[in-house]
Amino acid sequence: MQTQRKPVEISKEVSSTRRYVFVLLERFSMLSFASAVECLRIANRMAGREVYSWTLLGEGGEQVTCSAGTTFAVDGDFGDLQRDDSILVCAGVNVQAATSKKLLAWLRREARKGVMIGGLCTASYVLAKAGLLDGKKATIHWENIDSFAEEFEEVTLTKSVFVIDNNRLSTAGGTSSIDLLLKLIANDHGEDLANSVADQLIYSSIRTDQDTQRLSVPTRIGVRHPKLSMVIQMMETNIEEPISPSVLAQNVGMSTRQLERLFRRYLNRSPKRYYMELRLQKARNLLMQTDMSVINVALACGFASPSHFSKCYRAHYDTTPYRERGSKSGGQ
Repeated sequence: MQTQRKPVEISKEVSSTRRYVFVLLERFSMLSFASAVECLRIANRMAGREVYSWTLLGEGGEQVTCSAGTTFAVDGDFGDLQRDDSILVCAGVNVQAATSKKLLAWLRREARKGVMIGGLCTASYVLAKAGLLDGKKATIHWENIDSFAEEFEEVTLTKSVFVIDNNRLSTAGGTSSIDLLLKLIANDHGEDLANSVADQLIYSSIRTDQDTQRLSVPTRIGVRHPKLSMVIQMMETNIEEPISPSVLAQNVGMSTRQLERLFRRYLNRSPKRYYMELRLQKARNLLMQTDMSVINVALACGFASPSHFSKCYRAHYDTTPYRERGSKSGGQ
């Protein structure tokens, strides 16, 4: 039996219903989309009235299939919106292939009206491709950061869970849609309503735009050793111009031999091998998610020659960069 609840008191100044227009791209992330919609639904329930409404759009106006294989019927194709509407583009796997010229033209047209436009998960790519993030801050799922940074130099890319820059929104994917929507609900109707929505979601740690999306280095590698974490962080931020093991060791007050022993003990590989794996992982991301030439990918990952890059890539992935490029499916 469901108990009767008293609606959360919200500002009487906001009497109209804000409408969100969810644009679903082929192979979009169901988690990112569902997290956002549920926040709006629960906000209505907790407020005791319809403070939010939403509609689903997709190219062709019929149906769109998410990355999990479930097909969603949409309410219509791209059409004219009101200035008070808010667009949230939902993307996921292989966002490049799902980004059509028709979609980009429509987004640019709606942006000229002053409509608030956001991208969930990998949809920051769509906004950037449309030129809507030029000169603005944004975020995107960590798997897509390397390719995004290479393609959109005019966007200030962060590693935040979500970013609100004026009327442009972006999230890192996954449950970060919840954090963004809770922030928007709080802006519209106050913290009490946003906190009530979080309680209903059993969401006990609301993140802000100051929180980063990836786990800390110690958590990711399963080792809590401050000097090891510092070295790995230096490696991750210096892929294009790799730092020698001796300099890495010197930067944390160790000898090269001590650094070798540290990596062998905790990660069962040498610092050089670990660094190489990081560089190759970035190279694979760029090959799968961008149209950069193999030579440029090699240079972006600190390889002086394509032949050396190809040799290292084959040894690690058992295929060549050129074959990898031919099989690319991209995205998160």
